[in-house]
Amino acid sequence: MKVSDIKKVACVGGGVIGSSWAIQYAMRGLSVALYDINDEQLLKSRGQMEKSLDALVGHDAITQTQKAEIVARVHPTTSMEEAVSDAQFIQESGPERLEIKRSILAQVEQYAASDALYASSTSGLLISEIVAEAAHPERCVGAHPYNPPHLIPLVEITRGEKSSDEVVKTVYDFYQSIGKEAVLLRKECPGFIANRLQLALYREVQDLVMRGVCSVEDVDKALVYGPGIRWAIFGHNMIMQMGNPGGLTGMVKMLGNSGDVWLADMASWTHQPDNWSEVAQPGVDEEMAHFPDYVGHTNADCIAYRDRMLIEILKLHKKL
Repeated sequence: MKVSDIKKVACVGGGVIGSSWAIQYAMRGLSVALYDINDEQLLKSRGQMEKSLDALVGHDAITQTQKAEIVARVHPTTSMEEAVSDAQFIQESGPERLEIKRSILAQVEQYAASDALYASSTSGLLISEIVAEAAHPERCVGAHPYNPPHLIPLVEITRGEKSSDEVVKTVYDFYQSIGKEAVLLRKECPGFIANRLQLALYREVQDLVMRGVCSVEDVDKALVYGPGIRWAIFGHNMIMQMGNPGGLTGMVKMLGNSGDVWLADMASWTHQPDNWSEVAQPGVDEEMAHFPDYVGHTNADCIAYRDRMLIEILKLHKKL
């Protein structure tokens, strides 16, 4: 299978992730079959897609005509056979439970071509475990997106023990061809890359608040208006590279072991505080209440603001 052979994608599972994947593929001109178990779920998927596409129209990322073309490329169905029988690429986004993902893969293998590529949007399960009972494990990979997939370019590809090199390369090249930024895990690792980085940072967030160093609101501000702005442009290694005339090597030499004092004082616990939500939720509620009106004061307001900001960042990155 070559990237140029991929003309139709089957999105199996039409939840928040699956419907967003469908938009991503349809925006790139691909025919998309969107499968879910009943018409009620598909109706919810359609509503989610309409809302996401309206946001893109509202922020001049696409036109109304383009929206109509995107919608026309997505074909909802409750028939697994109809969804996957002539699809060259299958994006599974079912519930994050091993038994369900194995069941979905078994159903797909009844109807899909033996060389169709299969990518699971698992956010934590190992692909080798998902495909343990599969007839064609060599054509399967893990492909963890960041939510929402149609706005956040990252996709983390994990090869299983039996994934073929050719399949891994084709999947990588395919994602790159539709505007994603793919990263490849050379071996399986719980939590992949981005979520591990996120959790390590969140542990320090929790520890700083629990120790009374700062408030929930201030730790969020410190991230958003400090490193977060830089991280939206370059990764941390590139930031180190630009921070010294001698590049990353010069920065490391300049800093020496000065960070050891910080590291000795940083959290190293391996069990998150049981009462974290009791401490953090009032802080988040207060933070939201303090937002300016143009951001909003409800979850729905903040999600809309997040998507608007993501669209503008993507435009700067030439991704929209």
